[in-house]
Amino acid sequence: MKKYAVITGASSGIGMEFAKRLAAKGYTPVLVARREERLKLLAKRLKTECEVFAADLTQRAECEQLCEWLSEKNVEVFINNAGFGDCGEFVETDLDKDLDMIRLNVAALHLLTKRMIRRFEERGSGYLLNVASCAGLLPAGPYMATYYATKAYVTSLTRAVAQELEEAGSGVYVGCLCPGPVDTEFNAVANVEFALKGIRPGYCAGYALDMMFRKKKTVIVPTLLMKFAAAGAKLLPAKAAVMAAGWQQKRKVRL
Repeated sequence: MKKYAVITGASSGIGMEFAKRLAAKGYTPVLVARREERLKLLAKRLKTECEVFAADLTQRAECEQLCEWLSEKNVEVFINNAGFGDCGEFVETDLDKDLDMIRLNVAALHLLTKRMIRRFEERGSGYLLNVASCAGLLPAGPYMATYYATKAYVTSLTRAVAQELEEAGSGVYVGCLCPGPVDTEFNAVANVEFALKGIRPGYCAGYALDMMFRKKKTVIVPTLLMKFAAAGAKLLPAKAAVMAAGWQQKRKVRL
């Protein structure tokens, strides 16, 4: 029987790298994103059998359609990777973009997490990885306020669900990936230029899968620098941590 691995936001960046690595592990990737042509191009490049599902996950109906389409497939891995950010003062950023960010980064991820964990629980096994951010490990992020808030939701939800499953003795894995800067299309969409050097998306995806499959780690942070930053933020008073995050984000804004 085929083993399927579903990757949302698979048309570029980390999502594309997840697809490549999961295909190499023997999974049949299911590539999910808005841009169908890019998904088809990636499917050809993978040189392995894979399936494509084009969907705008900011729309609940399309999230539900994806779940229905997957209902007859033997899904063993689900990567909630779709998401985007924006940078600027909260009073000036576009409200529609903020709300789409919340719909994708929070509402779609929440729906897909719940639907897939219920399926995995029925079977007694499965892997679900939510792609968050180191932003989600900090108290807040001025100048990327909405993005930080959405990723805090992802890390909080993931930790809580993972604990519930552990206490229930479940065989289902749930974790979240919390990288710092990664060299992807995120910059252009978020209207930023990273102040710190980004890591390669291939390294990020490979590290995440290793920590997921081998160590079953709940919160995955792929670089020492970001591990130190997250740990340091816990030692600072909340006000100081927020000010430090704001200083860092302000350096990213494209003038």
